[in-house]
Amino acid sequence: MKNSNRKGFTLIELLVVVLILGILTAIALPSYLSSVQTSRQGAANTNARALATAVQSKAIGANAYDTTLADYATDMGGAMPSNPCTGTTTGYTITATATTATVAATTGSNCGTWIPTTFSLTL
Repeated sequence: MKNSNRKGFTLIELLVVVLILGILTAIALPSYLSSVQTSRQGAANTNARALATAVQSKAIGANAYDTTLADYATDMGGAMPSNPCTGTTTGYTITATATTATVAATTGSNCGTWIPTTFSLTL
């Protein structure tokens, strides 16, 4: 038998590498997507908390709650933060009565199934 000095990989070696990469991807991808959704949910709740702080601050001065999102853009640093679950700046709800209000992020398709935190406010 002749010993040849061929350089490169055999087809079996390449198939094994592709198989290993496929297995690693199948294991890692669902975990990555889950962590992205969890991160988006956390960001939406954090933005809703910041909005609740702005709503409470404005209500203390006016002695009434304002439910119009656009009125809080200045208090939020010049613009409303985007809700990563809906992809819009209008992805938050403010519900108010004479002396109480609630603020919550709106659920969206980018975050999977979850229940947003509701922030309750009282004058």
